[in-house]
Amino acid sequence: MKKIIIQVVLIAVAVVLAYLIWDSVRTPLDFEKEKASRYEDVIENLKDIRKAQLAFKDVNNQFCGDWDSLISFVKFDSIPKIRKIGMLTDSMIEAGLDEKAAMRKGLIIRDTIKVSVLEEVFGKKYKIDELKFIPHSNGEVFWLRQTIITTGSGIKVPLFEARAHNNQILVELIDDYEQEIINLNEQRRKNNRYPGLKVGSILEPNNNAGNWE
Repeated sequence: MKKIIIQVVLIAVAVVLAYLIWDSVRTPLDFEKEKASRYEDVIENLKDIRKAQLAFKDVNNQFCGDWDSLISFVKFDSIPKIRKIGMLTDSMIEAGLDEKAAMRKGLIIRDTIKVSVLEEVFGKKYKIDELKFIPHSNGEVFWLRQTIITTGSGIKVPLFEARAHNNQILVELIDDYEQEIINLNEQRRKNNRYPGLKVGSILEPNNNAGNWE
């Protein structure tokens, strides 16, 4: 009887150990899958923020540092666009005409028109009012700033930065993956990297790059 009890206990211990080993492998894999899905959505928003900022800069010669102004710009303002009607044909070229000469004769049209920022950059149906919200964060807003720095050669460079911390991006996962999120943030800090996702920088020019690129 004792032998049977010992065997049952050993089997139970083996099952528990097998589960713990399996769980120790499964949990990080599941976390990476969930994180990747949320990161993908946030990155798409950050790319759109960059588009809005570049359009703002084209008109205002600087970036925007607050959400109300940036969203209002996209919704109601316009940007210049070159309208092109017609193109140089072989017969025009044979007649000795270049583009400017063809324009003077009215054979082709090149002029600048004003177009809606929203329609031109995003499309008329784009939900621009939602641009400031971090996906999966229960309504938290991207951190947004702009500045202008002067280089050593005296050139003024406009900069902007938009970012979301991992604690905001992954807030829905905190109950199941709290330790994994803590470890992720600590690893980023040790590597001197921002613990989240961001685009642009207000500290130095980086060609408006995202930290995922």
